Amino acid sequence: MLKSTTKKRIAIVTVFFFVLFGCIVLRMGYITFYLSNKINPLANDLWTREIPIQSSRGLIYDRNGKVIVGNELAYTVASINKQVKDKAKTAQQLASILNCDVEKIETHLNKKNSIEIIKPEGRRITADQAKQIVQADLDGIYLTSDSKRYYPYGSTLAQVVGFCGVDMDGLSGIEYQYNDYLKSQKGSLSIYTDAKGNLMHDMTSIFTSATPGMDIYLTIDINLQLIMDSVINNAIQKYQPDQVMGLMVSAKTGEILAMTSYPYFDPAHYQDYDESIYNRNLPIFYAFELGSTFKIFTYSVALELGLFDMNDSFYCSGSTVVGDRKIRCWKAGGHGSQTFLEVIQNSCNPGFMELGRRIGVENFYDYLDLYGFSQKTGIDLQGEQKGIMMNEANCGPVELATQSFGQTSAYTPIQLVMASIAAVGGGELLKPYILKEIHTYTDEIVYQKKKEIKHRVISKQTSDYMKYALENVCALGTGRNAFIEGFRVGGKTGTAQKISSSGGYISGEYILSFLGIAPMNDPEIVCYLAIDNPKNTVQYGGTVAAPLVGQILEQSLNYLQIERDYENQIEKNLRWFLDTPTYKIENYLGK
Repeated sequence: MLKSTTKKRIAIVTVFFFVLFGCIVLRMGYITFYLSNKINPLANDLWTREIPIQSSRGLIYDRNGKVIVGNELAYTVASINKQVKDKAKTAQQLASILNCDVEKIETHLNKKNSIEIIKPEGRRITADQAKQIVQADLDGIYLTSDSKRYYPYGSTLAQVVGFCGVDMDGLSGIEYQYNDYLKSQKGSLSIYTDAKGNLMHDMTSIFTSATPGMDIYLTIDINLQLIMDSVINNAIQKYQPDQVMGLMVSAKTGEILAMTSYPYFDPAHYQDYDESIYNRNLPIFYAFELGSTFKIFTYSVALELGLFDMNDSFYCSGSTVVGDRKIRCWKAGGHGSQTFLEVIQNSCNPGFMELGRRIGVENFYDYLDLYGFSQKTGIDLQGEQKGIMMNEANCGPVELATQSFGQTSAYTPIQLVMASIAAVGGGELLKPYILKEIHTYTDEIVYQKKKEIKHRVISKQTSDYMKYALENVCALGTGRNAFIEGFRVGGKTGTAQKISSSGGYISGEYILSFLGIAPMNDPEIVCYLAIDNPKNTVQYGGTVAAPLVGQILEQSLNYLQIERDYENQIEKNLRWFLDTPTYKIENYLGK
């Protein structure tokens, strides 16, 4: 009986242990094969510390491979909070070095992240700040290698290239437009630490490499940009304008060769400027009444429609009555009898009102659309505006007359320049662009921009007539101050009264402009310059803007190694009514 009981007990215990062992095996299997995907990451989180690794952002080059925006070494402050022994004291020391509130640093040090990046306060700090942190020898505080944007040409092209924020993401300009290409792909270094945050040397670290961003090549030629900016900067010192807009475009491709927007800003310290300065690239943003530069459009449309011959006569009495309004010519007393070639040479307002009348409202607006004035140009830059065009339904005889010589509607410089290229470049409207190529960090070309023709606007014959007419403007008319010996320059002056925000025009304030094209036998470049409210000068585009564009064109054509053509150049008229000399006469009364 006793033996039987003992055997039963042994059997029960044996079964119990087998069941227990089976449960343990099943539990281990469950944990190993089912819960491992959930448990392993939790375990890794307890022991691993992931250090982010940044690679360099892509560079921005000009068309010839010169760096416009580069990178330079910087340092960022990081904390392994478990290693920080005295957080209050550490926060005070860091705040003093980084010039920020102690509370902000304490917030970083009290976070439960394995590694805390002290940003924005400690992001890309100065070399002096980095030196102070090293000397302070703070427990748990480290400096990581980083990079920041470097601008070798300072404020040059600032509105074009833009700038990056604290996380090196583009916030404006090219940096924003092509951020997905420029930004790098982050990497990391995973290390194992104990509960106190100390490195476990017997564990293998895991390294994931970072990939540098792609490089952007622009159509900009930095040498042409510096030529234009040098002339503009001299004008700024002389005239103290409110704004300046400069634009140079390839007449053959629509590539942007130079672009300037004043007031300037320093992209490395954009926070120090009003956002209206760094967010507005004026040549593509600012719409204003273009004044007489717009007459290029009216003249070409009337030519295309066969509404006049350049040798036809027109008499300017100094004003024209349209409806119930008397609209005056800019020249008091008028130009008298002249040919229609002289109408554009003299920039005669009544002559252009007559051409507008012959064109008619419907044709006028049809060609406004063909020339691209009714929409944005589509340039690959952030912030383009399309201008402000009067609605066709509201355009009566008076509005047609004033639009024909550049008032009433407002357009941007880029719209005007692209329309002028169509007028003198063979009659086709091109799409402007500033991106030339995108390269990988191994210099493989992954994208290459090509010339894009939108459509035909006027015939090649009409375009050839326009080249002849505009060359006459610079040799014999209002654009004579842009004349260059040996270089066949064409162009058109512009003098536009500024519009008040409350309506009407501002007395005594003008935007003086000139659009220059060269060489006229085979146009290579178009240069446009607008000076907003210059001080202490005669308020004519021909006296202020034309000579500046002449300087830019001469230096640019020499740089581009364009040969001079003295033989076929129209001879300059050495005397013109704006150039009437004055002489001091001694007072002999009573002598």
